[in-house]
Amino acid sequence: MKTLYSLDEIQRPFPNAVVAIGNFDGVHLGHQAIFQRVRQKAREINGTSVAMTFDPHPVKVLGNNGSPPLITLLEQKIELIEALGVDVFLCVPFDQSFAAVTAHEFLKNILIDKIGMKALVIGKDYTFGKNRKGNVAFLRQHADAYGFEVIVPDWVPVSADGAERISSTQVRQIIEAGRVTDAKALLGRYYQIRGEVVTGRNRGGPLLGIPTANIKLADELCPKTGVYAVMVQTPEGRFKGVANIGYSPTFDDHLFTVEVHLLDFNNDLYGSKIRVDFIQRIRGEKKFNSFDELKAQIRKDIEDARQLLPDPA
Repeated sequence: MKTLYSLDEIQRPFPNAVVAIGNFDGVHLGHQAIFQRVRQKAREINGTSVAMTFDPHPVKVLGNNGSPPLITLLEQKIELIEALGVDVFLCVPFDQSFAAVTAHEFLKNILIDKIGMKALVIGKDYTFGKNRKGNVAFLRQHADAYGFEVIVPDWVPVSADGAERISSTQVRQIIEAGRVTDAKALLGRYYQIRGEVVTGRNRGGPLLGIPTANIKLADELCPKTGVYAVMVQTPEGRFKGVANIGYSPTFDDHLFTVEVHLLDFNNDLYGSKIRVDFIQRIRGEKKFNSFDELKAQIRKDIEDARQLLPDPA
């Protein structure tokens, strides 16, 4: 997949470009259906499949009341979209100046003249351009004049009854509630966080006899506090693990941490970048009466995780 981080990097229009536009936060099953349709149409017209998104997320620039945490940061978004077989990933820097571009300017100058769009695959509720004037009706109004096709796939439902569609907002709420198993059903994969292993409070190994990797998170969205069975990708391979997210109430220091104990692993990970897939929530966060009680519970958590988790591939 060719990855571009600016419109200026486009040297010439792409041959018969079939474009999907969106923020694609989470790259959930609904987004995946859009990319599948993009690739299908590109094959039909011997064209180029293009995923167009924005960084930072427009809500971070335009939102007056803050913005929700992202499900996937740009690095993972690129990996996920590349795995779906898209030809070109175009990430447009979004700022107040770009926000002032009108819907017609965006269509004519960028999509048609710059990218060479012949078909656009877009969600039913997606809007673009200054004051969100661009929408499906706007695009269909101009399709004949500019010679492109507008394709609006059906929403992907959460369940068989079709009453509710998959959305990034819904995925985010499920993860924040700790329902990581339900999140997998909407994402088509386990929810993952990434980060660097840093020096923690030196308590896992010396005090409890259970060494942990303290993670400095790169991601914005973290599951609800508690203990989770996880799979951990490290530079030395993939391992089963137990993740603790929370404030360590037994120690009364009220510091938020994400710590992972890797099963059957004894090497040093300080400074390494690791990835943690959340498989299942084991229990909520709890304050224990003693370190011995805490240690006993952690050992039970480890055994629970060992039984729950598949062998690393």
